[in-house]
Amino acid sequence: MRIDFVTIFPHMFDPLLAEGVIARGIKQGLIDVRVWDLREFATDKHRSTDDEAYGGGPGMVMLAEPVLRAVEKIGGAPHLVMTSPKGRRFDQNIAQELLMRNHVIFLCGRYEGFDERVREILNPEELSIGDFVVSGGELPAMLMADAVGRLVEGVVGNADSVVADSFYDGLLDYPHYTRPEEIRGRRVPEVLLSGHHENIRKWRKEQSLRETLRKRPDLLKTAELDEEAKEILRRIENEK
Repeated sequence: MRIDFVTIFPHMFDPLLAEGVIARGIKQGLIDVRVWDLREFATDKHRSTDDEAYGGGPGMVMLAEPVLRAVEKIGGAPHLVMTSPKGRRFDQNIAQELLMRNHVIFLCGRYEGFDERVREILNPEELSIGDFVVSGGELPAMLMADAVGRLVEGVVGNADSVVADSFYDGLLDYPHYTRPEEIRGRRVPEVLLSGHHENIRKWRKEQSLRETLRKRPDLLKTAELDEEAKEILRRIENEK
């Protein structure tokens, strides 16, 4: 898996490359990450990457030419992603889609965004991490890259932990417990101490459904539930 970031703040990515899942994938040779300083593709002596908007108005607009030159320099046949509040809401399904692309370039905007001709010429996929505003595309790009990187086979030591993650099957994760068995009067559920693997599996499945119904019922509209899950969900709903 190869991931490229195009940005005017390349050092923002230093922590991502030094610690965590992406860093582990790089060390293992499973992920190839490259960060490109957009200013290196500017042509004037000031290394400008933005200018005032035609028609006036507040804020600056990212120049198209440096972005186009950066993508041409990277080469290959990458899938282009533009971080944008106009884009599809990023989720686990999209993370899986990006994983299958093998090579993804994240274009990290700033200010009022990119000159519209970046979209017209490159036709990137626009992705958003939510209906709120941050100062630039770097943090959203890092979040998405982390979500994709942990799906690369071999990056996460225990592959089962990826399968058990929230949203992997369209539902929220079940509660987790560790030692000690009791903390301030609150005990670990007895079923988890029983050693009965089938009962533990059923308990976790039910708790996952309960968590989803309570916190994100919207997910149940699209989650692919097997017959056992549907029966558990009917029972939970009848408790009300």
